[in-house]
Amino acid sequence: MTAREDAVIINSLVRQALTSMQEVMGDNGLNAVLRSCNLERFIGNFPPNDLEPSIKASQYAQLNQAIEDFYGRGGRGMLRRIGKASFQYGVREQAALLGIAGVALKLLPDRQRIKFILNGMADALKKSNPQVNAWVDESEGKLAYVEATCAICNGRHSDRPICYLYVGSVAEAVQWATGKEYEIVETHCLAKGDEYCRFEVGDVKE
Repeated sequence: MTAREDAVIINSLVRQALTSMQEVMGDNGLNAVLRSCNLERFIGNFPPNDLEPSIKASQYAQLNQAIEDFYGRGGRGMLRRIGKASFQYGVREQAALLGIAGVALKLLPDRQRIKFILNGMADALKKSNPQVNAWVDESEGKLAYVEATCAICNGRHSDRPICYLYVGSVAEAVQWATGKEYEIVETHCLAKGDEYCRFEVGDVKE
């Protein structure tokens, strides 16, 4: 594993992120954010859907920060919506990579469904980028998605968890697998000095 600062985000993942941002923010919002974090080369020019290196993890983190800054107090909710759209993109465009093509989950209990889709997310990321270190945690009877190479908060520092886009992606994945809306809480965050970012599946929302 290379140093976090040297990690790269591949074209296909940047394309997925930009497509989801465009869907939620519109062209004008996305273009303004790209200009603000010096990624204007992607305006009207999304990267191809391949595994070639695209940007550094620190640049991807700056893109997330730029959205939060641009939308102010609404930025966190915007990032969660982008995360949801990002998972939906994965279902549409990368079903085989996620391991969900032709899978029948209806016969499984909810916990097994959740575990299945979280493992699918981790495996898909690791297949597309060997630098990724992600896994599913089942300690203390809770299911959680964990990543020690999270690019969303790479190089950022905060006294609270800040990976809102990831929260949205995990929430959408769990809802896709179960048909129910679960509370997702980021309990650990690299930006806080923790060893990983951890997204715990809580109770079903009323």
